[in-house]
Amino acid sequence: MQRRFLQLADVAEILNISASQAYALVRNGELPAIKIGGRGQWRVEATVLESYIQRLYDETRAFVDAHPFGNGVEDAVDGADVRD
Repeated sequence: MQRRFLQLADVAEILNISASQAYALVRNGELPAIKIGGRGQWRVEATVLESYIQRLYDETRAFVDAHPFGNGVEDAVDGADVRD
């Protein structure tokens, strides 16, 4: 059975980011989460994480469509200018 809620460490692993980056996504509201328990442990619902990932795919596609390769847009990998 798949877990409904994920710890931030799980979120970080799934997104291949650091635990502090996952915490920052939650704290700034970009990734919705809840605090539970006496120690206020953060939990992200698995379906919310999947929706977040899909939203990022959609935003990336819109960015790529608006900035086609070869129009002087900086390369997202190394920041190099793609213009000659």
